[in-house]
Amino acid sequence: MENGALGVLEMNSIACGIEAADAMLKRAAVSLYLSRPICPGKHITMVHGLLADVIEAVAAGAAMAGDRLVDSLILARPHPGLLPAMTQTSGVTGLSAVGIIECFSLCAALRAADAAVTRAAVDLIEVRLAIMMAGKGFVTFTGDESAVKEAVDAAAAIASGEGMLAAAVVIPQPREELLSFLV
Repeated sequence: MENGALGVLEMNSIACGIEAADAMLKRAAVSLYLSRPICPGKHITMVHGLLADVIEAVAAGAAMAGDRLVDSLILARPHPGLLPAMTQTSGVTGLSAVGIIECFSLCAALRAADAAVTRAAVDLIEVRLAIMMAGKGFVTFTGDESAVKEAVDAAAAIASGEGMLAAAVVIPQPREELLSFLV
């Protein structure tokens, strides 16, 4: 995914989500990264490929989803740390300051995560994929306190501009044992 784009559809119907995923794959030369139910009764589909193909696939899936579409996302060049954070393989071994962004949708959390790591010198710890969290998404990252503050501000601005920010937190000098609960 490093050299390509990421496209995401978040729908409020599992059946329609599967149908939209199929439409995305039939319309453009994209690879399916993830297609699964998330709570509460929502469905998420993620594809990756060349930007033009991802744009075409997301448009096809969104058209198929119709009023079942909750949110969508296209990231032209997602930060290389995004995929490891989504798969809990970021490899972060220690904490400086910690930033947390909580959003009301997974797409908003992904946009916030990308904004945070693009804007400031922070390491993503995790992007939680809205499973078992009433459909919310959240992002955790670490770095020096000023970088974490800058990243939280950038991510919060993105999410709050969409009306999707649930909370934004900076924890200076967290206890090390907290790390095992963040990954």
